[in-house]
Amino acid sequence: MLQYAIKVLITAVVVVAVSELGKRSSLWGAVLASLPLTSLLAFVWLYHDSGDVEAIASLSHGIFWLVLASLPLFLILPTLLKNGVGFWPAFSVSCVVTVGLYFGLVWVLGRFGVRL
Repeated sequence: MLQYAIKVLITAVVVVAVSELGKRSSLWGAVLASLPLTSLLAFVWLYHDSGDVEAIASLSHGIFWLVLASLPLFLILPTLLKNGVGFWPAFSVSCVVTVGLYFGLVWVLGRFGVRL
């Protein structure tokens, strides 16, 4: 149980750090947020818990492909916000498009024999 509490605490600290740094400097907040910290933490936790390097390799491979589907979110959200769309509608549209892109990418990859 302590192990889970430590994982949650470290992960929460990273999220709060991005948020707080972003308030002070959008550049440095973006730099910290753009680091694959979630993925790196997941790799460390998975290795620590299982020692299964094949699972880590598979997770890394899946993350690589799915990051491609998430990238348009970072173009759609600021475009909508700069064009006067409110935060929550812009956020919602960006998330819905991203989910659609995830499904589309998984389908396309499946057609090419790539399994996630």
